[in-house]
Amino acid sequence: FTPEVQRWGDEIVEWSDQWGLDPNLVATVMQIESCGDPKAVSGVGAMGLFQVMPLHFQGGEDPYKPRINATRGLSHLKNALDARGGDIKLGLAGYNSGITGAKRPESSWPSETLRYVYFGTGIYKDAKDGVVKSARLDEWFVRWGKNLCIQAASR
Repeated sequence: FTPEVQRWGDEIVEWSDQWGLDPNLVATVMQIESCGDPKAVSGVGAMGLFQVMPLHFQGGEDPYKPRINATRGLSHLKNALDARGGDIKLGLAGYNSGITGAKRPESSWPSETLRYVYFGTGIYKDAKDGVVKSARLDEWFVRWGKNLCIQAASR
């Protein structure tokens, strides 16, 4: 993982324990979603470390507070995984495109979801296998993550 995500190591372990999730998977989602930037905002309105859509927050919650963002994002991730029998690929697809969307055949997934699953499964596998230098993480960084990580490093 990039240094911007590694700095969240203690929190990632805590949140993973709280939700019964593999810390490598939690770090993978954070990596792809925000590169560890708690103030990240997407073009479609997703916010914070786990790029949670506004509809997942309760009234008065600050989506940029890491603990709140993690609670909402990891609840969604857990639900996506549970809905697909713990299958990482389908859980990541559900996190990205909605749990219902991940139930459709892969051939009908949006290109963004296919890309998300490609990078997510590869980065997760490398992390789980203890790979020191992940080719998939490097590819993600070059193709999609460089500006996101520069932004995260500057905060």
